[in-house]
Amino acid sequence: MSPQTRTTRRGRVRPVRYRAVQWPMVAWLSLVWWVLWGSYSLFSLLGGVVVSVAVCLVFPLPPLRMKVRVRPVALAVLVGRFLVDVVVASLQVARTTLFPPTPLHNALVAVQLRTESDIVLTAVAEMVSLVPGSVVVEAHRSSHTLFLHALDVRDQAGVERVRAQVWAQEARLVRAFGADTAPLDTGVGEAR
Repeated sequence: MSPQTRTTRRGRVRPVRYRAVQWPMVAWLSLVWWVLWGSYSLFSLLGGVVVSVAVCLVFPLPPLRMKVRVRPVALAVLVGRFLVDVVVASLQVARTTLFPPTPLHNALVAVQLRTESDIVLTAVAEMVSLVPGSVVVEAHRSSHTLFLHALDVRDQAGVERVRAQVWAQEARLVRAFGADTAPLDTGVGEAR
């Protein structure tokens, strides 16, 4: 989602400022304020609402225009597979740490995602980074490419395995939440 722009009277191109208060954001910020303040009183909650409205007006975010359809079965598959990936990767990292191969080969892997949604890019990057043994070091929004540092990748087959894992994660995410994203070509199998 690129920011919208407008042209001023002097001919300069400026981003559009969003002045509408986004009430879900106000509710979330108020809740965070209330919890962090530690005083669960009506005065503290109202103070949080005032500060939250001010924050939303001073630092406006563009409205998210997306249709999300949560599919419970696909969401359960996404969460279950993510937990399995975390456990398996933790064991692999522990094995690599305790019994390191000599030499240890790591790789920087570029993975171009198949969807063009910034939300999907962000969610896939977060989920991939939470799995031990891989971390997203850079994300290119313009090309929807993630650059990952992956642990213990010995050859080109290992690089392709990392790509397949990211693409499979993206496919599971789109199946669980994607109503406005293009259907994915599922030519990549479920990587482990």
